[in-house]
Amino acid sequence: MSKRIRKAVFPVAGLGTRFLPATKTVPKEMLPIIDRPLIQYAVDEAIEAGCDTLIFVTNRYKHAVADYFDKAYELEQKLERAGKIEQLELVRHVLPHGVRAVFVTQTEALGLGHAVLCAKAIVGDEPFAVLLPDDLIWNRGDGALKQMADAAEKSGASMIAVEDVPRDQTGSYGIVATEAFNGQQGRISAIVEKPDPADAPSTLAVVGRYVLSPTVFDLLESTTPGAGGEIQLTDAIARLLKQEPVDAFRFAGTRFDCGTHIGLIEATIRYALDHEKLSEAARKMIQDALDEVPPAAA
Repeated sequence: MSKRIRKAVFPVAGLGTRFLPATKTVPKEMLPIIDRPLIQYAVDEAIEAGCDTLIFVTNRYKHAVADYFDKAYELEQKLERAGKIEQLELVRHVLPHGVRAVFVTQTEALGLGHAVLCAKAIVGDEPFAVLLPDDLIWNRGDGALKQMADAAEKSGASMIAVEDVPRDQTGSYGIVATEAFNGQQGRISAIVEKPDPADAPSTLAVVGRYVLSPTVFDLLESTTPGAGGEIQLTDAIARLLKQEPVDAFRFAGTRFDCGTHIGLIEATIRYALDHEKLSEAARKMIQDALDEVPPAAA
């Protein structure tokens, strides 16, 4: 699999119930970090990695993501008339020229594996990326997906992003066993979904970035639904290991789990502190807030 990825799949059909009532009308992928929604960060990462076809797997009720990437004629006209050129350019260039967005409906919530399978007709017979927007990865250098795509192009293997987690948290992740892991990359020999800490083969946890061979589509089609009737991507990858090489890749960067409240808060703080215009004010505001917290509440 030495061909460069050009297509990226974004499973965005989830209901985001952890963030209710906000997500009653606003998809969790549209929750903002400073002035951009989560989905924009994932899209930018995919484009940086070389993807020019972005496939959003959504449900029939979520229109906000499609609206965000569509043209906003009335807004553009108002900004142009008002001479707000900087804001106009931001609105017009949510996607750069030459990059297209395709929307596919997942008619039933049948798991991540099923969501990825919904993109098969568009991806076709070529390697592709999967990005989970909940996992926001911050790095001053190359984005996580570009790091993975570069490695996959060299090795010819599918690539799964991993990071170290405390052993007592392995029950919350898919955990991989590897052969000859060199600190950044190694061949996966097994993948176990949410093992007890005593049974976990390592502390390398799968996170929301994948570069996959198209073979995984055939495996997903024949994967038996698991708990809750869902088709799990992990199960298909476990079968892919027996047919083709799949590597674990420890990316450079910091992952924020923005599917949780504290993760969203952490990401907002980090991006504010790194923001060219906001960092100084953010630092002062955070320090002032800490100084005002009574000792008993700290």
